[in-house]
Amino acid sequence: MEVKETLTDLQMKTMNIVHKTILTVSGGRWGTTLGSMPVVKLHTVGRKSGKERVTMLTTPIQEDGTYVLVASKGGDDRDPDWYRNVVANPDIQLEVGDETLDLTARVLSDEEKLEMWPRITEAYKGYAGYQKKTDREIPVIVCEPRKD
Repeated sequence: MEVKETLTDLQMKTMNIVHKTILTVSGGRWGTTLGSMPVVKLHTVGRKSGKERVTMLTTPIQEDGTYVLVASKGGDDRDPDWYRNVVANPDIQLEVGDETLDLTARVLSDEEKLEMWPRITEAYKGYAGYQKKTDREIPVIVCEPRKD
């Protein structure tokens, strides 16, 4: 792995730890939103380790129990680890405020993403900048209530 990639990964992990700590220490009073977007805790199963992984993310669109996640990694040329975990095991949990939801994640098709992308970038303009920064097509994931 290149030094730049190692530093990017370290920065992302550090931000995640700091965010979780602020949320915990403040008793949920701080860190529940980033700009106008709600922050959620994504619980996945590691595709290699099989261990639970928790990642702090924002969700630009939330409707009828459905949450949208964007695998931008700040415009990095690599997919985030959480995204690869979701692809390997789409049964996830999202902590939204005090509630833990059992959801199933699916990656939007190119057509679905094209239709939803304007709403995503309206919620946070930075996503458009991230897409311009990379040749990688940034995946969009919809998390829907699990049908058991």
